[in-house]
Amino acid sequence: MNKHKPWIETSYHGVITENTDVVLLDPPLVALDKDAPVPYAGEICAFNIHGLEAPFEAVVLNGTSGEGQLRARGLVDCELQKEYTFIIQAHDCGSGPGGTEGKKSHKAVVHIQVNDVNEFAPVFREPQYHAAVTEGKIYDSILQVEATDQDCSPQYSQICNYQITTTNTPFAIDRNGNIRNTEKLSYDHQQQYEIQVTAWDCGQKRASHSVPVRIDVKPVCKPGWQGWNKRVDYEPGTGSKQLFPKMHLETCGGPLSSVRTTVELQTSHIGKGCDRETYSEKSLQKLCGASSGSTDLLPAPSAATNWTAPLVTDSGRDSDLIFKFDGRQAAKIPDWVVPQNLTDQFTIATWMKHGPSPGLRAEKETLLCNSDKTEMNRHHYSLYVHNCRLVFLLRRDFTQVDTFRPAEFHWKLEQICDKEWHYYVINVEFPVVTLYVDGVTYDPYLVTDDWPIHPSQIDVQLTVGACWQGGEVTKPRFTQYFRGSLSGLTIRPGKIESQKVISCLQACKEGLDINSLESLDKSIKFHFNPAQSILVMEGEDLENMNAAVRKVSYINSRQFPTPGIRRLHISTAVQCFGEDTCITIPDIDAVVMVLQPSEPRITITGVERLSWPASDLQAAGGIALFQDLHIISTVTRADVTAHHAAHRPGVLEEIIHNLDYCDVLVLGDELRPGQESLQLQRSALLGKHLDATNSTSGMSIYGVDSMSNYEQVIRQVDYYNWRPGQLTERRFRLTCSELNGRYTSNEFNLEVSVLHNSEAGEHVNHMVAPPQYMQVAHHPSMIHNLYPSHSSGVPSAATVVIVMCIAALVVLVVLGIYRIHLTHQPEVKLVETAKEKDTPWDNSALTITVNPMEVGGLWVVGGRCQGCK
Repeated sequence: MNKHKPWIETSYHGVITENTDVVLLDPPLVALDKDAPVPYAGEICAFNIHGLEAPFEAVVLNGTSGEGQLRARGLVDCELQKEYTFIIQAHDCGSGPGGTEGKKSHKAVVHIQVNDVNEFAPVFREPQYHAAVTEGKIYDSILQVEATDQDCSPQYSQICNYQITTTNTPFAIDRNGNIRNTEKLSYDHQQQYEIQVTAWDCGQKRASHSVPVRIDVKPVCKPGWQGWNKRVDYEPGTGSKQLFPKMHLETCGGPLSSVRTTVELQTSHIGKGCDRETYSEKSLQKLCGASSGSTDLLPAPSAATNWTAPLVTDSGRDSDLIFKFDGRQAAKIPDWVVPQNLTDQFTIATWMKHGPSPGLRAEKETLLCNSDKTEMNRHHYSLYVHNCRLVFLLRRDFTQVDTFRPAEFHWKLEQICDKEWHYYVINVEFPVVTLYVDGVTYDPYLVTDDWPIHPSQIDVQLTVGACWQGGEVTKPRFTQYFRGSLSGLTIRPGKIESQKVISCLQACKEGLDINSLESLDKSIKFHFNPAQSILVMEGEDLENMNAAVRKVSYINSRQFPTPGIRRLHISTAVQCFGEDTCITIPDIDAVVMVLQPSEPRITITGVERLSWPASDLQAAGGIALFQDLHIISTVTRADVTAHHAAHRPGVLEEIIHNLDYCDVLVLGDELRPGQESLQLQRSALLGKHLDATNSTSGMSIYGVDSMSNYEQVIRQVDYYNWRPGQLTERRFRLTCSELNGRYTSNEFNLEVSVLHNSEAGEHVNHMVAPPQYMQVAHHPSMIHNLYPSHSSGVPSAATVVIVMCIAALVVLVVLGIYRIHLTHQPEVKLVETAKEKDTPWDNSALTITVNPMEVGGLWVVGGRCQGCK
């Protein structure tokens, strides 16, 4: 009989390794029954599991001994569930084979732990890591990388080690993934590092993929301007170009109350202080509308202006004519050049560059001096520098005034000794004398009076660069030499220059500008100096100031600017709230590189050979030399297809620009005064910025004006010769210039052949041959009409038609006369018939004289009128 229930332990602890099915229990699964060895009643038939779908089953291995085994119904995964708890009971076999009346043991608790297998590799939480550090510091931790493991056990799921796999890097990593730098980093040395990091779990399984880590090195936060280029290229003719399109001010987070920025364009090394028009002084004065009648005391050396030949010139700067005085040079101005009768109004103007005088006791340095030529040493008027003061001396003659009057005018200015170019204009409206320096007026700080000079018969000498001491010395000599540079020294008697003309004469053609001025924030205050070389901007909002500075640009209005470097200097001062100053903004220096402009090629074309009868040279209109003249200018542009055809360096492009002079030179012997000359009607210059000078060696037309205006004027240059005599030819040469000789044209040579009486007849007969049965006696006025003064030596189509019509008319007249002759009175006819029998008709003696000056031309045949008009 089945008297007893099976017995098992009250609790079991088991372990199963994931991915297996056998559970190791402690204690082992064994059920005991006191009914043993009774069959069935003492045997164990089953183990039943009670739980929430526990994935396990218990099997009986030996019913008699009661041994059993706990197995998993499938593979268990520790990552899904690490532990299981359920109830187990043992069942005996009852009283028979059917298991009837079987008994159950008590319930035992089974706790099973799933053992982990290291099947997963570490994986980093982020696909990449990024950090930024400031140079010059050692960090304990720059950033931390972190990897995870999906394994369930602490042994396999924990990360035990990190490693930097990139070699030769100044970084290290600890077990917790903290990256630090092992040495101070330098922004200048390397601005960015990229390293690779891997990880191991505690089961020594390595991450399958390393993670990239980027570390940026930032410079130490230094307040200052950032995002600007040290060099800005400027293409001529492109207008205004922004200098700092991406620049901004870094303040390192400091709150600012105001920002003041000064941008300075430094051009003192260009020309005379900046890029100005380099035309001659006369051309500039004409262009600016200055009064006529000025005398250039420092012209370019030539045969006519030889007094400047001994002076040292520096004409290598964009065709500027500059004279250097080293304290040993001076020039005497010829008497015929010296302006006479300086009245109460006159103007002295010059460019000057001057520095401090050497030595403790500086001597006077004379720019311009008018003194006694002999016997005495009186200075009538002079302009000199003394101890960095500009002094103008004007001693009136006793005949003009006999009272104590102002005589010396003194100005003390920094510009006089700053070794930079400045334009000085002294306007004299006696007794008031006004000084202009670069267009700004200055009153003298000191005026001293003196008695007028007593009249004498002593001649005076005007000098430049020193003062002439002709009296009171053993040997006349120069004294008070000037040390510096001068250019464009002129005197204009009788008139003073206006402020507008003075500003025009010294105006710079390059400077600073503001792009889109209308879009500038209204809170920004700005100011330019007169030359636009200095720009000051001030504002309270940093972003508005950054936007304003980005609008600052450079502009050069010259068509052919002087190439080279222009330096830029930017200084900034800031103020913080409640403080006078807070941070210091370093100054920055940059350059504007003005690129070389395309060099123009000026070409003069026209008829190079003319033939004129001598009578036309004597006519009132003379002959026009350059009636078919054309002036063009071309530049070579880069060919965009040049990389396909290396032999094509560029393409020619016609451009339009001004000229500043054209010279017509007489080749060979000079023109004979009183017999021949070149002439130009003054009306030809009206409405143009042009003037002309004439001499026996040729004619010079000068002034800044267009090529078309020069063409119009040159075409009206006439050549006269009142006594051509045996003159057979005259040769002329025409050349033109832009920018005072910086660009010159080709030499256009013209040859004029002079035809005398027989040559003139042959020349016309060769052009238009009359009928063979008559001869034409040419009247000089007819030749003139065939070759009008505005022709170029080749008859026009209209002229040819006129000549042919005249010839046809002559033929008709002859035929008419012949018909009249046939129908005359019978007796006359008989007589004429008899004469014909005796003597054949001789047409060689027939002459026809044409007088085109009379509308009803008179035809004379054989010396008698035959009833014709």
